[in-house]
Amino acid sequence: MFEKFADSARSAVVAAQSEAKRLEAQRIHPSHLLLGVLVSADEPLRDLLADADLTVDGLRDDCAAQAPGDALGADDAAALDAIGIDLGAVKSRLEETFGEGVLDRDPSGTGDAGRGNLWGRFGHIPFDKGAKKVLELSLREAIARHERVIRAEHFLLGVLRCGDPSATALVEAHVHRDELRRRLVEHLDEAA
Repeated sequence: MFEKFADSARSAVVAAQSEAKRLEAQRIHPSHLLLGVLVSADEPLRDLLADADLTVDGLRDDCAAQAPGDALGADDAAALDAIGIDLGAVKSRLEETFGEGVLDRDPSGTGDAGRGNLWGRFGHIPFDKGAKKVLELSLREAIARHERVIRAEHFLLGVLRCGDPSATALVEAHVHRDELRRRLVEHLDEAA
């Protein structure tokens, strides 16, 4: 299937990989593909997405907010503060004693918390089930339009169809997904 990718789609996959690494994700999710399209979009598509209030910086902030954060969040810090414990001071002291990143989560389960996942940092991060579904739906979108290659726009249509709650929330925070789909179809029709 990858041989059917246009340059825009290949660039989007590479950008999705980079964004997943930047967010320290263990797998590429549909939201990373969405962000990858935004990062690598050419001018007409970038303008269409900006008109829909979907920008790289805005989506990066939204993705970071969705990403799992510290094991202890703001509510925990407030509760500890109520009994006289400064969570920030505790974290600083632990990092001074045991090294930076000692409290970082280890989503891989390998016991290497704070050291990072070397495969994810230097190799390719695998696609999760939702991202694979986006790729499949992108192919279906291209076939339905009688197009021979999969473009970045088809990825966006696949993201909109896949029903991933995180990706849907990212889009719908800015524009209704049916409206974005309508704009994308018009854009593809104009380009044809």
